[in-house]
Amino acid sequence: MAISFNEQFDQHGTWRREFALRLKLLAEWLKDNELLDAAVEERLHRLEGQVRSDKVMVAFVAEFSRGKSEMINAIFFAGYGRRIMPAGAGRTTMCPTEMGYDADVPPCLRLLPIETRLQPQALMEWRMVPEKWTRIDLDVNNPQQLALALEKVAETLKVTQDQARALGFWHNQESDDNPMLDAQGMVEVPRWRHALINIAHPLLKQGLVILDTPGLNAIGAEPELTVSLIPQAQAVIFILGADTGVTKSDLAIWREHLITEAGETNTRLVVLNKIDTLWDALSTPEQIQAQIDRQKANTAEILGLAANQVIAVSAQKGLVAKVTDDADLLCQSCLPALEDALGRGMMGKRQQILGSAMALGVSDLRTEMGRVINIRKRDLTEQMMELKSLQGKNASVIKHMRSRISQEQTEFDLGGAKIHAVRSVHLKLLREVFGILGSTALKKEMAELTAALMQKGLKLGVKRAYGETFANLRASLERVQALSGEIQTMLAATFRQLNAEHGFSLQAPTEPQVLRYLDDLNAVQRSHLQYLGIGNAFKLAQPEFADRLVRALSTRLRGIRESALADIELWSKSAAAQLDAQLRERRRSFIRRIEAIDRIQQAAGGLEERISEIQQQDTSLNQLDVKLAELTAYLIAAKETARSVESAESAGP
Repeated sequence: MAISFNEQFDQHGTWRREFALRLKLLAEWLKDNELLDAAVEERLHRLEGQVRSDKVMVAFVAEFSRGKSEMINAIFFAGYGRRIMPAGAGRTTMCPTEMGYDADVPPCLRLLPIETRLQPQALMEWRMVPEKWTRIDLDVNNPQQLALALEKVAETLKVTQDQARALGFWHNQESDDNPMLDAQGMVEVPRWRHALINIAHPLLKQGLVILDTPGLNAIGAEPELTVSLIPQAQAVIFILGADTGVTKSDLAIWREHLITEAGETNTRLVVLNKIDTLWDALSTPEQIQAQIDRQKANTAEILGLAANQVIAVSAQKGLVAKVTDDADLLCQSCLPALEDALGRGMMGKRQQILGSAMALGVSDLRTEMGRVINIRKRDLTEQMMELKSLQGKNASVIKHMRSRISQEQTEFDLGGAKIHAVRSVHLKLLREVFGILGSTALKKEMAELTAALMQKGLKLGVKRAYGETFANLRASLERVQALSGEIQTMLAATFRQLNAEHGFSLQAPTEPQVLRYLDDLNAVQRSHLQYLGIGNAFKLAQPEFADRLVRALSTRLRGIRESALADIELWSKSAAAQLDAQLRERRRSFIRRIEAIDRIQQAAGGLEERISEIQQQDTSLNQLDVKLAELTAYLIAAKETARSVESAESAGP
């Protein structure tokens, strides 16, 4: 039997918690054995933080009244025994709503007033101003209070045409898409611009984030939804009516906000909801199924999807079936098929991506720690050879050896000037990288586009400025990749020289692939293109909308560049930490060698005693190496485990 999305997500959460615990145990063991320096500790903390805080976003996108909220109730909240999100007749989510969990915030619903659209701040900026949000505390143990509070997301306001126009809900040039006027000439608009729900639901606590986006008008008016939130979702569920199929407004959402070029459909699932409206006592089950299959085939053809990416369900019947524990009705609703597709497709891929990242990070650390252990082994071997060469020798020979070790130590310390010079060049190149990807440079690169977007009236030349801006942004990443290549070449040459001169085992860490962020950059560029076409010319002419667009774009680009900088910073620290570790071990080796000679000079039996100690230390180091391999084996195998899980899932039952 296929497991549900909830069960699959629960397994993913268990795997993440176990992985994080093993990372913590590895850090403690490294510390106990003096293998944990500041840089290694930071890398382990990053890995642990990444696996603990990994978020999985599922975005539900549809026109009004397609059953999004009911589907969210059926998949995620049936355990409450009732509807949690408003989904009754005439009650629907009116504003984009995010559900997640933050342990530092009490259970609550936060609502951003729609009037904030009249101000220039982007949504991301409003998140930093909690006092501007209306907050309602939630009792997660009281389903009735919870559902009643969440009805707030369905609230509306009556405003004049001018107010609706200023808020982005009325367009003189696109009258077909405007909302209806009431008898007094007023327009109904959402009361809230955005809603954040923080509750300790088991799935949300494990990192699931649910995004509910209502209607074409709401999506088009908030650039951040299509530029930032929806593109970052691991799965997008696009909901259509099973009775209507793909309508004109459905197709507009799909083409303008979900698919901007061929081949970008792998994270999209299309759901034909409300198949119960096709259940007809005058038709046989076979006839009903044939009708559903035709709608699925037509939908897949129109949207350019594979047949298995279109699923037909009845969310309402699925919710009723779960609440009443009706297995037959649940099977009829076909909801398990959607949960299975979510679980297999999204969670399998997510675990593979996360497992691969973790395995790579731990594997690099394992190699580094192995080098340190091997250095200690080699130093012990050298000490053993030195001490054995002293057996049967007189005091003058022992004194001469001590003098030679002291001279070696002095020469080694003098070599530090060369290492310092290398670090100076390294830091200079890094400063150049940070300058290219910093916020000041980004603002400068976006100046022409910002000016084009903020000019009054129709935005002439904005497409050209847009293309040139992204060309410059790509060139910046290419320049950073070239600089990191220079740093890598310099490090490799320096490490080879130090290995030859001092017997080190330094190896330059893998160069960061900054150019992989070109994919993110291209995705951002594509997600904005729909706003620059003729169809949106009048919307773009509104200064408020243009300002929101440029702010959303800046926020997203800043995030990409900060991620690239974080990769470079970690790579730089890894190289420095490796060098520091081997310098530290060599200095310790000199101290131990001199101490051994001093002990031999002071006591006749000191030589044999010291040889015995070194043999014991060598045995301990071998045990240390075995234990390191044991502690890291599971973590490194995570990549293959995740891959085998995905292979098993893709094979199906």
